[in-house]
Amino acid sequence: MVIRPDVELANMSDVGCVRSVNEDYFAYIEPEDPQEFDRRGRLIMIADGMGGHQGGQVASGLAVDAVRDCFLQAESDDASAVLIESFQEAHRVIMEASHDSRDLNGMGTTCCAAILKHGQLVYGSIGDSRLYLIRDGNVQPLTEDHTLVNEMRKQGVLSAEEARTHEQRNVLTAALGSESSPIAGEFASAPIPLRPGDTLLMCSDGLHGQVSDQEMGSVVDSQPLSEACKELVELAKQRGGPDNITVQLLRVRDVPA
Repeated sequence: MVIRPDVELANMSDVGCVRSVNEDYFAYIEPEDPQEFDRRGRLIMIADGMGGHQGGQVASGLAVDAVRDCFLQAESDDASAVLIESFQEAHRVIMEASHDSRDLNGMGTTCCAAILKHGQLVYGSIGDSRLYLIRDGNVQPLTEDHTLVNEMRKQGVLSAEEARTHEQRNVLTAALGSESSPIAGEFASAPIPLRPGDTLLMCSDGLHGQVSDQEMGSVVDSQPLSEACKELVELAKQRGGPDNITVQLLRVRDVPA
């Protein structure tokens, strides 16, 4: 895998303390060819599957494959358009596979993906996997959870703290592959300019459900990214590790002039 020196990357996935199968997938893609890299940028993503007999693992794998293939093959040079197209294709592929197999019926997956190109960040998300921007010690969530509890929080029915610990906090209102999903993803309204020192943290709910935003920021800012991944996963496991835990960290070392 190619990783150019203008970024630092670390990632880790763990089955957790309760599940027997890891239904999370993650990917980092950077075209080797310099012209292709200039045209497409780099892709980072996570998918957290659910449903059916082994369906979650299948759904998240299909999502990663579809988004990766679209990123590498899309005719458009518009990173936002590529992400939108890739989510639509992932949704179509998962739905098709679900209809073709009784064992996979009802499967779906979250998906969080970002493209970094020419010092600009665009992203898309569906479900409750998250993307954060850590800058100058501040932890800024960029994505919003598509969950029943988050809808209740936005309506004022629950406080932020009540939402964080609510027993239904993992009930999704949208996912790739879901027949009833009202959306096929939500996407950045405009590219975000990145600065040297910025860190992107992408994770499944197995991490952010057990470790607070502030804790994640503190861990990431205090040590090398590879060690931060290990400590974050270990923190989630110390607190019960009820779900699969996946985290990707990318730190910007340099941006184009």
